[in-house]
Amino acid sequence: MILTEKIKLLCDEEGITFAELERRTGISNGQIRRWDSSSPKTENIEKVADYFGVRIDYLLGRTDDKYLELIKRDENEEQIISLFRKYTAGMTEEEKGRFNRSLDKLISAAKGIL
Repeated sequence: MILTEKIKLLCDEEGITFAELERRTGISNGQIRRWDSSSPKTENIEKVADYFGVRIDYLLGRTDDKYLELIKRDENEEQIISLFRKYTAGMTEEEKGRFNRSLDKLISAAKGIL
C-alpha cells in the first residue's frame, strides 16, 4: 500500500478529508495528493504521523506496527487529543510551542488545586 492510501485510510477513520488534514497540520493545499507522483518533505510526513499518532515507518510501509504506543488510549485521552488538535489547528510551530507551555502550566496549577 502506498503512502497516500495509508493516509486516506487514517483520514477515513477520523472522518476528515485530505484538505482538512492539510489545514490541521499546516501542509500546503493539495500537497498530499501530489505525493502519489512526487516525494514529500520529511517534515510533512512527520506532521501527518504526529497528527494520527502513528509511526512514520508505518506510513512508509516499513512496518505493520501502526501506533507509537501499544497501550490503548482511554476515552479521556482521546478527548484531550481531540481538543488539542481542535485548538492548535492552523497554528505555526512557534504558536504550538507557546500553547504547549501554557497548557503545561495550566495543568500543573489544576493538579495543585485537586
